[in-house]
Amino acid sequence: MKAADRQRAILDLVLTREANVEQLSATLSVSEATIRRDLTVLAKEGRLVRTYGGATVLVGVHEPEASLDERKTTQREQKEAIAQAAALHVADGETVLLDGGTTCAALARHLVTRQDLHVVTNNLLAVSTLVNASGVRLTMIGGDVRASSMSTLGPLAELALSRLTVDCAFLGADGVVAGFGLCEASAQQAWLKECIVARAAEVIVLADTDKLGRARQQHWTPIQRDWRLITSWMADEAMLLPFRALGEVTVEVARRDLA
Repeated sequence: MKAADRQRAILDLVLTREANVEQLSATLSVSEATIRRDLTVLAKEGRLVRTYGGATVLVGVHEPEASLDERKTTQREQKEAIAQAAALHVADGETVLLDGGTTCAALARHLVTRQDLHVVTNNLLAVSTLVNASGVRLTMIGGDVRASSMSTLGPLAELALSRLTVDCAFLGADGVVAGFGLCEASAQQAWLKECIVARAAEVIVLADTDKLGRARQQHWTPIQRDWRLITSWMADEAMLLPFRALGEVTVEVARRDLA
C-alpha cells in the first residue's frame, strides 16, 4: 500500500475511535515502526495530534473548497463509472432525488432515457440535463443558489423537502467518513443533506476515492440508518475496511469498464 493511501486509512480509523500504534499496525498489516513514521508525518501536517502511548486524535482542519471548474475535471473517469453503477439502482416509475455535485450531475446523464421517472433535485447541472427528457418529470427544489456547486439550499429548499418523499436519494459530499457521515463546507449544506436522508426510503452516497476518509471540512451530516456507498475500482481495501466494518453500510465498487 502506498504511504498516502495508508495515511488516509489511518485518519479514517482514528476518526471512528482513539487508536494506538499496536491497533493500527494490526489493522493495516504493517510494522509499528511504519505506523509511527506515518503518525509523525500526519502530525507535522496538522491532520492529527499524538497522545500519550501512541494513541491519536483527529484535529478538525478546514481547507479551501474546490471551485466548480476544478470539480468538473477531477476524477472524471471515476465519477462516470460511479454514475453508471448508480443508474442501475433506478427503475422506471420511481421517484429519486439527486443531490448537488458533479457526480450526481453525471448520474443525471444516464437517466434521460428513463420512462415515467420523477426526479427531484437541487442540482442545477442535473436540471439542464434532464429538462428536455420526455420520460422524466422534473421537480426543482428552490432556495438560495450556491454558485460554487450550482445547487440550491437554505430554508426554502428545506421547506420543499418537508413536503416530499422519494424512493431513493443519491448524495454527494466533500468527504465521507465511516462512523461520522458526510463532511461539508457549510452548515446549510450539511443540514440539507440531513433533511434529504430523512425523506428517502433508500440512501446511496456517491464518492470517488478522493472523498473516502476525507474530513477536511467542519460540518457533518450523520447517517444513522442503513445506506449504500458506491465508490470506484481505485479504492483499495484499506479505504473500504472502515465502511465494511459498519453493519449499516453496503459497499459497492464500480468497475472501471463502466467509465
